[in-house]
Amino acid sequence: MNINATLIAQVLVFIMFVLFTMKFVWPPIVKVLDERADKIAEGLAAAERGKNDFAQAEKRVADVLAEGRNQVAEMVTNAEKRAAQIVADAKNQASVEAARILAQAKADVEQETNRAREALRQQVADLALKGAESILRSEVDASRHAQLLANLKQEL
Repeated sequence: MNINATLIAQVLVFIMFVLFTMKFVWPPIVKVLDERADKIAEGLAAAERGKNDFAQAEKRVADVLAEGRNQVAEMVTNAEKRAAQIVADAKNQASVEAARILAQAKADVEQETNRAREALRQQVADLALKGAESILRSEVDASRHAQLLANLKQEL
């Protein structure tokens, strides 16, 4: 066998193999590689979109949280104002009630004082009558004495 013929046969087989591979094997491999590259590109784009969506979602969450904090702070402020108002109203009601009770107590004291004075006048009049009766046993004029006692009662 001749080396040149072998070498030429091997070159021809190699060329046919390369042509066969380029025509039948290479296109499906390139197609698969292109599809894979497209999938990777789509995945990267989706990851970028996801990253952007995540950043926007974080921003929205931060905004919602800030709004919630503001609402809570406003509610707390309103509650504190309402509590202060309730305390002030309670103080006002307590002072009105205290003034009413004080006025009632003063009226009761005045009424009791007047009763005591009236009772004291009556007792003084009775004592004066007994004293005058014992002194004036000899001279008894009931109408005149009653008038004198009434005058004395008024003076006391």
